[in-house]
Amino acid sequence: MKTVILAGGLGTRLAEETDVRPKPMVEIGGYPILWHIMKHYAHYGHEEFVLALGYKGDVIRRYFLEYSTFRSNIRIDLRTGQVSLDERTQAEPWIVHLVESGSGTNTGGRLLAVKPWVADGPFFLTYGDGVSNINLSELLEFHRSHGCIATVTAVRPPARFGALDLTGDGVTEFSEKSQVVEGWINGGFFVFEPEIFDYLSSFDDSLERDALARIAAEGQLRAFRHDEFWQCMDTLRDVRMLEQLWQSQRPPWKMWPS
Repeated sequence: MKTVILAGGLGTRLAEETDVRPKPMVEIGGYPILWHIMKHYAHYGHEEFVLALGYKGDVIRRYFLEYSTFRSNIRIDLRTGQVSLDERTQAEPWIVHLVESGSGTNTGGRLLAVKPWVADGPFFLTYGDGVSNINLSELLEFHRSHGCIATVTAVRPPARFGALDLTGDGVTEFSEKSQVVEGWINGGFFVFEPEIFDYLSSFDDSLERDALARIAAEGQLRAFRHDEFWQCMDTLRDVRMLEQLWQSQRPPWKMWPS
């Protein structure tokens, strides 16, 4: 199945990083977070990607245009100027479609922009700024079992602050940075049927407010609950935390072999 990644947002809360590159190109462990997301899908056998570009999309275009060159051994014949890549280089066996969707386009509009590439069957979609250890095979099986238009992965992210249970002015329990106990949020990692496009009509549409809200009201949206690792990259604090996890022996979202 094809995987759509929304990779065109501004990333305003990461201004220090996104002044010169789009948010999906902010690096974790020397690789853009976009690469980490794609490695996750490829691990489950989904190796064709449709990237909806927008803000500083040229940076993403250049990255993939030069991907093989910078990850290969290169032979240069100085007499003729002929350049060839070493056939022994282990390149990613991916197909990547780079689709311009506009710098100010809303999420629904970005999906509309890639419709010609994915409207022939079910497809994955996620945001270009979050990593997880979701079992994508189980997610797809869950989606197929319900026969609905859309499935969203529901997550409970770690709390940013320690939790206190109080009785009067006494603390009965102290839980430092515990997971959120109640409430699920949209974690991305969707599965959509082509009928999702029936709920989008304009490049100003929001995927979440205009399409998914209506689909949910019609009983056509299901939630795949994932209570293990999930983390979005909204702030510099998130970048530093993900970098620390990557440098650890077992980063929780790295499911592919080294």
